[in-house]
This record gives sequence, structure tokens and C-alpha cells, in this order.
Amino acid sequence: MNPIEDGNLDGDGDGDRGRDGLPRPGRAARRPGKGMLSRRRHRERAPLRIRFRRNRGRRLRRLLYAFLTLLATLCAAAVVAYHLTSIPKPHPETVTQSTVFLDADGAYLGRRGPVDRQDIPLSAVPRHVQEAVIAAENRSFRTDSGISPKAITRAALATLTGGDPQGGSTITQQYVKNALLSPEHSLARKAREALIAIKLDRTRTKDEILEGYLDTVYFGRGAAGIQSAARNYFGVDAKSLTVAQGAALASILNIPSYYEKAGSDPKVTAKLENRWEWVLDAMAASGSITAKQRAAARFPAFRFYPPGETEGQRQYLIDVAAKEAADRLGITEDRLASGGYSVTTTFDLALQDSATQLAQKHPGGKKGVRVHTAVVGMVPGDGAVRVLYGGSDYARQSFNDAVSGAVEAGTALDPFSEVERAGEPLSKLLKKPAPTPLDLASVYATVAADGKYTGPYTVARITKEGRTVYRARPDVRQVLDEKEALVAGARSGAGPTPVAVAVDAGAGAGADVAAGPAVAKGFATAGAGGGITRRTVWTTGYDGRLALTVALFADRAGSKKGTTVPAQLPNEPSPTEFAQRVAAGIWDATTSKGEAKAGP
Repeated sequence: MNPIEDGNLDGDGDGDRGRDGLPRPGRAARRPGKGMLSRRRHRERAPLRIRFRRNRGRRLRRLLYAFLTLLATLCAAAVVAYHLTSIPKPHPETVTQSTVFLDADGAYLGRRGPVDRQDIPLSAVPRHVQEAVIAAENRSFRTDSGISPKAITRAALATLTGGDPQGGSTITQQYVKNALLSPEHSLARKAREALIAIKLDRTRTKDEILEGYLDTVYFGRGAAGIQSAARNYFGVDAKSLTVAQGAALASILNIPSYYEKAGSDPKVTAKLENRWEWVLDAMAASGSITAKQRAAARFPAFRFYPPGETEGQRQYLIDVAAKEAADRLGITEDRLASGGYSVTTTFDLALQDSATQLAQKHPGGKKGVRVHTAVVGMVPGDGAVRVLYGGSDYARQSFNDAVSGAVEAGTALDPFSEVERAGEPLSKLLKKPAPTPLDLASVYATVAADGKYTGPYTVARITKEGRTVYRARPDVRQVLDEKEALVAGARSGAGPTPVAVAVDAGAGAGADVAAGPAVAKGFATAGAGGGITRRTVWTTGYDGRLALTVALFADRAGSKKGTTVPAQLPNEPSPTEFAQRVAAGIWDATTSKGEAKAGP
């Protein structure tokens, strides 16, 4: 019978038989019902707590395997990244150095260049200064691996959470960040910083890293590096920093833009002094300084910031010296400014500041008349320029009256009218109707040197990286007979034997010499015009040490924009007396300094 016809579609009727002809049990008979299965599973499933206990070991093993795999992957990635990371070259701005200018005694005069920075070897930085920086910034520097895991973690969390940038990096990391990498704040840059720091620590000595850091770290006041900082804050080279000064500079590194006003802002100064005490205590605790040194330390005095008027005057000096230095080296002034040179000038800053204070006491002219005072002092027989006052305000007048101002000579050169044989370049100077103050000082310096002429110069020596690349060698020429030089000096009234003279500005060389005021002793005063029409005044004096010239003249605005024309000097105060007071004041300062150097 057909099973379909019989209705046994599921094969569980009589028609569903085996080969032996006997009926087989139906599927329903062979399988338990759904209800039975559900009850069985319910009875067999263990509680969650028990199942969790049974699987805990397996789960922990899986987590451990996953963690170890992740750790191994990270370590492998770090190793690969370390080997692929190269130490980059320093930024151009951290390689560029400024050129500094010093006076004849080595005092800091100023600088030229885009960045106020000069490299010096670590050997030129006193050990106590090195230890002060380590105490202030990274006390584990000598022993760490170049990084601070805590600082890195703190910085990473701050970056992820959007918090303020975090400090606390090692000195190695700071050097990498400042000199080798961009200043962006990101996890990728921080990771690269750490890798480079580790590599730097493994491939370079601690002294090399510290040297690079001290040459590039910013100290405020525009100064990058310890050498520029020492000059900006204390007016000395880094090698001359005391324990107290070194600790102060190390303390400034914490917030340089804030602490740069130390010495001029009482609040800033007080806060810096507290940090300075903390740094010194740390140095004493580590044995970097002795207890005696700690007890003797006194908070140092800072140079005033921002610079005052007398420092602005120094730009006249730097202009002249920079041009001369570039000429001597055969390079442009731009190359000089960024070349990292140290230019020792012939200037005497003490005398220069005296001249500035004296010359700026003139009240000026009225009704648009501007009074100019120029001062030049140079060494007879040598040519070294000691004083060069070229104007009252460099910011308003960068033109230097002392070296470029053509002043009507009048009777100032009349004492040389009877000179028959004058060699070059003196003969040309004597023919100038309007010499510069530097020209006139050179003429009288020749008389003071018994007829020997030496061209004026302002650059004594130029060094780079401790190596002398130029040294001045004055060219001395006999351009006047000694007898003629003596006669010219006697006719001028100025000379090595001071006498009371005061040749009137309007009088000729043959005029009677009348006894002048006490301040005029040893000086000859001449010029163009006389009485209320006086146009220029020259006061000159000399001895074997110095030939000094003070020039006074006036001008007013011309008819065309940007031009000037000569004007009459105002009668109050008396121009002759004022010029003589300036000359006498500078001479007194010169004499006092000479006596101080000579000693008892």
C-alpha cells in the first residue's frame, strides 16, 4: 500500500516497518517531547556563580595571554620605533648665534643678530652653575635614562583630557623639545620626544647633553643660552658667574618670561628669591656646594630691565664697530650678526657713560632748532677710540654725529695753517672746511703723538669659538715733523702742559689768549661765528693718554621734507662754557680711572 495513500506521511504508522517486516517505533516514540527537554536542561544547567567559578581559571588565562600578547606587541613596536627613530638636527634658530660686542675691559656692550645666543663649551661654565641648573630642573639627571615616566604619563593624561600642558621633563627631554623638535603638544610628538631622549642618552655623554641644553635653553630677556643670560642679567661672561648668580639663573628657568623682570619689579624679585633659596638648599643637601658657601650666598643684584637710556646710547657704538668688524673680516654685516663672533671694541664704557650724562644736560634749542653734541676721545699714537658720543637719542636719530656729522671747522684748524709739510692722510684732513669730530680728534691726536698719525679704529679683536680671527695692528706713520707738531700744539693753546686758555669761538688763531674759566684749563675752544651768530663750537684737549674733542652745532628743518639746514647755536646756556664743561668732566673721569688703575 502506498504510504501516502494510507496517510502515514511521517512514517510512524503500521506501514513504517523494518526489513524484518516488524513495525519500527515512530519518531515521537524515539524522541522525548519539548517539554521534557526543557525540564531536563533546567535540571542540568549549573548556577551562574558555579559556572563562573568553573571558568574563572580559563578566563584569567585568556586575559593573561591577551595582556602578554599586547605587551609583547607594544615592546616589539617600541623596539622597532626606537631603531627607526633618528636624532634630528637642531633647528636653524638654535644653531644661529648672535655676535656680541664688548668694551676694552671685556664689559658687555650689546649684540647684533636675530637670536641672542652664543655657544660656549661646558668647560667655560663653572661647576657650581651646572649643579644649580641640575638642582632646579632635574636632580636625577646624572643617573636617569633620559626620560621621566611619571612626567610622560602626566603629560599624556593632560593631552587626552584637554588639561594644561604639564612640565617636569628631564633636562634631556627639554633639550630635545627645545632644540630638536617642534613645540606642538600631541601624544605622537611626546612619544617621539621620549624615544629621541632615550637614544640621545645612550649615544651621548651627560656632559654633551648638558652643554647642548645650556647653550639653547631660554632664560628670558631675549637670552637663549647661559652665556647670553649671564650678560643680560649680570653683565658678565658665564665663566665669571658666582654661586649666587648661577643659582639665580637656574631659578629663572622655571618661568623665564615672568622672572626676567627681577631687579626692577619687587613682587617678581621676592618670588624669585624664594626659589633661589630652594635651589641653594638643594645644592647644599647634595654636596654641590659647602655649608660655608651656602651661608655666604647673598641674593645678587640684577641689571635693570628693560634697558635704560644709557644702554640705548650704545647702539651708536655698535653701529660703528659692526661695520668695521665686517670690513675687517671681509663679510657682510648680516653674516657678522649671525656668525657667533665676539667683538672686543676699544670703547671705555665708564667714560662713554660719563660723556652721555654730561652731553645730555644741554636743554636743547627753541623754535625748531636742534642742538647736536658730539664727543670723540682717542689714544694718541695708537688710534684706539675710547669715547664716541654720536647723538642724544638713537631711537630718534640713528645718524652718528661723531663719525658722520660734517661740522664747520671755523678756527679749529687754524693752528695748523703754518704747517708746510704734512703727510697723508693728515694733509687731506687739514684741508676739510667741515671735518667730522672724529677727523678733528685724529688731527690733535697726531700732535699729541709728536707728529705720528694712526688711523682711528674701534675694533681691537674678533674671536669665534675661542679662536682669534682678527687682531688690530695700528698703522703708525710720521706725518708731521716733531717741531711742527709742537708749534701747532702751542698755537692751539691745548697741550700736555695745562694752561688757562679760552680762545673765543669767533676769534682767529692769532687772537690774544685770555684767561678762561677754571674748567677750560688745558683745552682750546674755537669754532665758526661769534657772539650771537655763533654756529659751531669746538673744544679740544690732549695729553699722552687721550686726545679729546667736543663739538657743538645746531640745525633746523629745511624747506624740503626730510632735510636740515645749519642754524645758530642758542646763547643760553653759553655754548663755549657747555662744551668746556663736558670736556672737563670727561677728562676728570679719565684721570680718576687712571689713578684707580695705578693704585696707591
